[in-house]
Amino acid sequence: MGDVMLVYDPAMASYDLGPWHPLRPERFTLAVSLMRALGLLAEDGAPSSSAALAAGSGARARVVAPAPAEETDLLRVHDARYVEAVKRASADPGGFVPAMGLGSGDNPVSAGMHEAAALICGGAIAGLRAVLSGQTTRSFNVAGGLHHAHRSRAAGFCVYNDPAVAIAAALETDPGLRLAYVDVDAHHGDGVQEAFYAEPRVLTASVHESGAHLFPGTGFADETGAGAGAGTALNVPMPPLATDACYELAMRDAVEPAVRSFSPDAIVAQLGADSHHADPLTTLGLTLPGYRSVVRRVVALADELCGGRLAASGGGGYGAYSVVPRAWACALGELLGVEPAEELPAAWREEARAAAGGRDPGGRLTDDDLLELAPGREALLLEQAAASVARVRRVSPLLA
Repeated sequence: MGDVMLVYDPAMASYDLGPWHPLRPERFTLAVSLMRALGLLAEDGAPSSSAALAAGSGARARVVAPAPAEETDLLRVHDARYVEAVKRASADPGGFVPAMGLGSGDNPVSAGMHEAAALICGGAIAGLRAVLSGQTTRSFNVAGGLHHAHRSRAAGFCVYNDPAVAIAAALETDPGLRLAYVDVDAHHGDGVQEAFYAEPRVLTASVHESGAHLFPGTGFADETGAGAGAGTALNVPMPPLATDACYELAMRDAVEPAVRSFSPDAIVAQLGADSHHADPLTTLGLTLPGYRSVVRRVVALADELCGGRLAASGGGGYGAYSVVPRAWACALGELLGVEPAEELPAAWREEARAAAGGRDPGGRLTDDDLLELAPGREALLLEQAAASVARVRRVSPLLA
């Protein structure tokens, strides 16, 4: 087990779209607080494989604060006019005329928005760069995963596309690099796919609730890449209420063999937690143990194919005070290869309860309630998922 780096700065919480917006910064601030309470963080910045292990307390992630992305980094993915619009909106939100997706209900503008989004992009660059240079084996940019931002417009709560910015920076540094992007967010990773749809050095693989039912309405099996990148996009649409067994099938029979066929030098993963059955904006059926199993599969794939090199990010998740912090604490445990304590620390529960206006976040690092399906429904869902995977296997050149 190698070193693990949590890329985090409290200033990332200034990426705040407003008190009533569903993308709350608490989804990651409370996650980091829970990671700390569970003893998963080495606060002195020492490598997880040395000081913490010597103390006999198990592996811990060192916390590293990133620098903001430079404008040249952003311009590898985003149009210059769009970046300028973000800057204007950030400097004068009250006087900004809605344009390029900015100022909409999904993407309201706020003071300091450009700086906050650039810092999150800087975290993605730092995490991937550290993995590729050997400074760490795995990294987790917990505030990142804003995968819906497009070249010239904001979308889906995302201003800048931090995974795409990090991948583009890495490719410029090393033109011979091959990267696999694996996205398990409930929503299709459309912005990252768009950025690399014709790029043969990047595989984009996304497992998500079908675009027939959920934003952004894309990510169908026949979206497989174009031009020189033909065959390097893989999409596995899931039926609503897709269960742990559906995800196991999608990973085992589609994502994992495609990534093996592509043979990347490293994996970039978006670990959105909105596939959980209790998420208020989606209708999937994953449990916390199921989510953890998906992350474990991504980690194992990185171990198998590329020496463990894995740069992960957060992403979606709208159960900000309960589900998402627990999911991402579990994800960090998988990156570290440790089993966190099942019981949630009392002090953290009080912190989360206060942030949630008195609602109890639950007492364990797993589901306090399970999704109940009608008799026969689970078997039907697995049949639907199997049909989706079968179609993916028919149309993907990587799975031929």
